[in-house]
Amino acid sequence: MTSRRDFIKKSGIALAGLSLSGPLYSTLATEGIPKSYISKRPPKGKRNFTSKAVETTIKKTKRKIKDPKLAWMFENCFPNTLDTTVDFSFSNGKPDTFVITGDIHAMWLRDSTAQVWPYLPLIKEDKALKQLVAGLVNRQTHCVLIDPYANAFNKQPEQGEWMSDITDMKPELHERKWEIDSLCYTVRLAYHYWKISEDESVFDKHWQNAARGIYQTFTEQQRKDSLGAYSFQRETARQLDTLSNNGYGRPLKPVGLINSSFRPSDDATTYGFLIPSNLFAIVSLKQIAEISESVTGDIKFANQCRELANEVEQAVKNYGILNHPKYGPVYAYEVDGFGNATFMDDANIPSLLSLPYLGAVKKHDTVYQNTRKLVWSEDNPYFFKGKAAEGIGGPHVGYDMVWPMSIIMRAMTSDSDEEIKWCIKTLRDTDANTGFMHESFHKDDPFNFSRSWFAWANTLFGELILKLVNSGKIHLLGA
Repeated sequence: MTSRRDFIKKSGIALAGLSLSGPLYSTLATEGIPKSYISKRPPKGKRNFTSKAVETTIKKTKRKIKDPKLAWMFENCFPNTLDTTVDFSFSNGKPDTFVITGDIHAMWLRDSTAQVWPYLPLIKEDKALKQLVAGLVNRQTHCVLIDPYANAFNKQPEQGEWMSDITDMKPELHERKWEIDSLCYTVRLAYHYWKISEDESVFDKHWQNAARGIYQTFTEQQRKDSLGAYSFQRETARQLDTLSNNGYGRPLKPVGLINSSFRPSDDATTYGFLIPSNLFAIVSLKQIAEISESVTGDIKFANQCRELANEVEQAVKNYGILNHPKYGPVYAYEVDGFGNATFMDDANIPSLLSLPYLGAVKKHDTVYQNTRKLVWSEDNPYFFKGKAAEGIGGPHVGYDMVWPMSIIMRAMTSDSDEEIKWCIKTLRDTDANTGFMHESFHKDDPFNFSRSWFAWANTLFGELILKLVNSGKIHLLGA
């Protein structure tokens, strides 16, 4: 068992051409673009899960994509989560789905939601797929009840390598880094599963208890009365894998925002009030309120969630929007309530770039558009531009490493055909001829990349391609 960062350290960044075990990577291309694009999917008998609706979607979509390499990449990437990462079963008579990230055999609340997200529009026409997603909602509920502060979980209790972390570790946990977005993603999945399927069965007493735990955790991490119950330290040479001040991080002034000790990258925050995650929390609290009002009938709790959402929203307006000397009013990435802030973005979602994708801000909002210009420029310290590509990275992998996820998000949040077309061409040309997305690649050399098996990036790429096809933007897909 290993963490994201440890996997990179142990394996090295330059993984192109490395043949990992299992059917998925047995035929990685290492020299030149293949003359014929043979599917890189595992053989049918070795796929973890098969959805008729997904298979039909792949066939229909491939026929519409004229560029053979893009069609090949879509076929490889879109079903990658189902093919390789899901473990579906029944527990106590209810569907139960455990989803690993890919090369790390553990389930992140964030990643698992994002990995199945592109399949949600298909669940009404595929009962098995619907059960799979319901099973993930149930599993995430179970995880939150174990510990709302944990970001990643084991399928069964075990003694993992992070049991030595100085925090309240449990054998069910893979890692216990407090990240606001982990809880937001569980709400996002449950809410949209319900909206699409109209199935209310997932909102049982366990889910309701988990929702109260989410609310309680958010309010506790506003740190109005105390530092709260959560602290975290790790013996490590890597600064961003531990927290200062006896595990509580840098001081924060209670202003109504919610502290997030770690970012969606699993790196420690510089200032704990992480603005994109606070904006995501506002969305999640309103979704819990709607579920509580419309399904579970808990009006009092619904009102509490809305009140907290309104408080955080006002705090973002008061403290999270700052005047940049070049771009005007923008969203800061992090603030501390004392007046300190970071002007940057990290590729991991929620990012500032991804806010419209998450429904946290309107795409044409002036502050967002100013922020978008800032983060996709060299005024963002984690924006890298080189011979092969340009894009946003982050300290998780380090200097000069562009994350395909940022390029995908640029396309997802754009109305410009020219911009989207550039994103698609760049993604097509920086896969190192593997047919898959990666965590990151070097700005000058896409064959120098991290994580050969990163299901979130793969299915996110598939989601983008499908979105363009379904919205009549096929002409942006080359050839």
